[in-house]
Amino acid sequence: MKGDTGSAESRESPFAPPKVAKTQNPKHNFHGVKGDTGSAASRELPFAPPKVAQTQKPKHNFHGVKGDTGSADFPFLLAYLPFLPKDAFRMSRSNPFRPALAKMQPYVPGEQPQGGKFIKLNTNENPYPAPPAVTEAIKSAATAGLQRYPDPVASAFRRRAAEVLDLPGPEWILAGNGSDEILTILVRAMVGEGQRLRLPYPSYILYRTLADIQGAQWEQTAFSPDWQLPAAFGHSDDRLRLAFLPNPNSPSGTVIPPDQVLQFAQTLPCPLVVDEAYADFADTHCLDLVRQSDQVFVTRTLSKSYALAGLRFGFVVAQPHRIAELQKIKDSYNCDTLSIAAATAAIGSTEWLADNVAKIRATRGRMEQRLAELGFHVTPSQANFVWCQHPDKSHKLIYEHLKQSQILVRYMDFPDWGDGLRISVGTDDQADACLLMLSQVL
Repeated sequence: MKGDTGSAESRESPFAPPKVAKTQNPKHNFHGVKGDTGSAASRELPFAPPKVAQTQKPKHNFHGVKGDTGSADFPFLLAYLPFLPKDAFRMSRSNPFRPALAKMQPYVPGEQPQGGKFIKLNTNENPYPAPPAVTEAIKSAATAGLQRYPDPVASAFRRRAAEVLDLPGPEWILAGNGSDEILTILVRAMVGEGQRLRLPYPSYILYRTLADIQGAQWEQTAFSPDWQLPAAFGHSDDRLRLAFLPNPNSPSGTVIPPDQVLQFAQTLPCPLVVDEAYADFADTHCLDLVRQSDQVFVTRTLSKSYALAGLRFGFVVAQPHRIAELQKIKDSYNCDTLSIAAATAAIGSTEWLADNVAKIRATRGRMEQRLAELGFHVTPSQANFVWCQHPDKSHKLIYEHLKQSQILVRYMDFPDWGDGLRISVGTDDQADACLLMLSQVL
């Protein structure tokens, strides 16, 4: 494996920049002259000025005007001016944004039509209403008043979730404004500019966007044709700071077994985030791995299995010392009073969840069987959607025909992999309408 970064120090503290080992002096400094470049800080950022001593103010600033230059060591700074770009001190008024933003491609969510009557099977929403307890909780919280800020750490939800998920305590959970915010917090906490993030391919494209925002790099490990993840996903890399594993994966709906996930966590030199947005529809999950390794972070959402996509609430489960670090960078009040109340009621609705999951699994099975009868190659799913590909027909044309008939599915095209249709599991009536239209289109 390439350069092992998996030392005890770096694995214990993935949030801090790695320590620079005191090794033999490099052969050249940044002037191109043999010799020592100096401290680790100067080697990483050679143009950074030294700390300014609190001394007497010089008589002139660099404009030649009497006044404070703000640095007693200004002559030292002048020595570096020839090395800086001509526009180093010039700020563009027309484009004040970081260059990384101009280069990145934004994440494009699925269509959300605001008018007309569509059968929506394109964004993996739950087709059934949320638990009744959620409505009552929202009404109660609103009646009590919204004039005060919410609990900044969503204590009520964390306590209830810890009970339901059989965790040691609420300190193992951090709540967020949807699991997407949780993913954002994780990337901000661990991946810096020029560092690297790893993800499977094809999978959730948002991971790449989060890396781009940080000015970081991302690399992809391709699934095999049968959606297995090769051992290369767990290989070491000196710049690797975080790895994402959606499990079940989207668009395939396939699952990597927990024992294999643990093997990846043990060989990777960085934390592994297991994105379990669809885990409630699967036969297994990775929550137990969090107890076994502080390198494992498991994220969940209430958008799918709890039918709360319109509310935005998610969370991450990790060992308490990891959660404590993440708490430092979350927004002060990232979850509002109504969402905390609703999420607490939802996570406690265990009987409703079991019934809802059973209905969606049953419909999913019927969809898979009928799609196969229509000639599609269907990937067995453990999520609330089905990935299918037709050997002869154009997926794009099928998608467009369905849309003309007010049925939305997700057409997805992955370069160097292929395209296909991801169809969310709806109610039985919605699924039957989609399947009937597909039979007519084909």
